[in-house]
Amino acid sequence: MTQRDEGAVDPVTPVGPVGPVGPVDDTAPVIDLNADLGEGFGRWELTHDEALLSVVSSANVACGFHAGDPSTMRRVCAQAAERGVAIGAQVAYRDLAGFGRRPMEVPENELADEIAYQIGALRVFAESAGARVAYVKPHGALYNRAVHDEGQARAVVSGVLLTGGELPVLGLPGSLLLGAAEEAGLPAVAEAFADRGYTARGTLVPRREPGAVIHEPDTVVSQALGIALRGSVATGDGGEVAAGARSLCVHGDTPGAVALARRVRQALAEAGVRIEAFTP
Repeated sequence: MTQRDEGAVDPVTPVGPVGPVGPVDDTAPVIDLNADLGEGFGRWELTHDEALLSVVSSANVACGFHAGDPSTMRRVCAQAAERGVAIGAQVAYRDLAGFGRRPMEVPENELADEIAYQIGALRVFAESAGARVAYVKPHGALYNRAVHDEGQARAVVSGVLLTGGELPVLGLPGSLLLGAAEEAGLPAVAEAFADRGYTARGTLVPRREPGAVIHEPDTVVSQALGIALRGSVATGDGGEVAAGARSLCVHGDTPGAVALARRVRQALAEAGVRIEAFTP
């Protein structure tokens, strides 16, 4: 994490509008491109929010528990609204020191309240920018825990329900989280990762293990195309597993994230894939 230089402005290279322009090919594959944004705190920033917002169609905005602060949330929501990028609440365990990546034991009722609290906080800033919170995505340890832990998955969904409405929930295909969302009548949206390693079970390789994060740009692009065009992804043991998804994540906190996201978007477009948010 680097200290924010208040006088510096990162150059932003436009890549064209997020939405489709001209005639739309209804037969073309469609995928959403999302990234985690607003992951700074005070004078410190981790993600190049403005540059990434020129690439993605959906922004998972940190809500203050693993990263983010009120001013950062307001700024990212305003920039996303200006660019027509969908705003999602990236909810997490209350773990600023560990960036939300440490396993935590949180009672189900308490976690549901904390999920609702985070969504509500982001909603204020989204609505002040003339937009809305359009979906919810857990972050880090909570995301992975909700894949297989019924209580934590149920708590996330309960927190979403507390905020009212029917917000879509973004998660790993086959996860208990998406199952709980469907059972509660919420839209369950499958997500895959362009820059994360996969196990033979279709889960993400834990970050503490080798191969968890893919840094080689060509491999990231190849994986993104496989997900978008074939609905599959290579695994660490040389096999392949199904990874059909409506949304594709490129992490914003990895080195060279902006250039990598641009390469992924360009490769998808050249392959005839339409980039479009999954929320209306």
